[in-house]
Amino acid sequence: MDKSKSISLLNKAVADELQAVHQYMYFHFHLDDQGFKPLAQLFKRIAIQEMGHVETLAERVLFLKGDVEMVSAGPVEKITEPEAVVAKAMAMEDESTRWYNQAALECAANADSASKQVFEQLVRDEEGHFDLFEKQRDNIQRFGPSYLALQSFGSSSAEGAAS
Repeated sequence: MDKSKSISLLNKAVADELQAVHQYMYFHFHLDDQGFKPLAQLFKRIAIQEMGHVETLAERVLFLKGDVEMVSAGPVEKITEPEAVVAKAMAMEDESTRWYNQAALECAANADSASKQVFEQLVRDEEGHFDLFEKQRDNIQRFGPSYLALQSFGSSSAEGAAS
C-alpha cells in the first residue's frame, strides 16, 4: 500500500467536506434570515454531519501518519434564492458521490481497504443528503415557492406554543 496516495485522496475529501460545511452554513444563515427556518435547519444539520465527515477523514489521515490539510476546496458561492440553494446543494452532493466512488476504487487498487470503507460510507451519507435536498426541490416545484414560507409559518406557531 502506498500511504501517500491514500493520504492525498483523504485530504482532497477533507477539502471537499470543508467546502460543504462553509457553503451549507452560508445557506443556513441566509435561509434563516429570509424566514425559511425548516430549510435553514436542514442545511445546519447537514453541515454538522459534514463536520463529522471531516473528523473521520482526519482520523484516517493521522492513522496513516499523514498531516491533515485543513483547506477548503473553494470559496463560498453567494446564492440566497431557496430554489437555487437547493439546486446547488444537490449538485455538490452528486459531485461528491461520484468523486468518493472513484476514490474508493483507487483505495481498493492501492490495497487500502480501510480508506476504501471510509469513502464508501461517505458515498452512502452523501446520497442520503442528495435525497433530502431532492425532496425539498420536488416539493418546491410541486407546491410552488410558497411551500417554504408555509412551512416556516407552521414551525413558528409550533415554537410559540412550546414556549
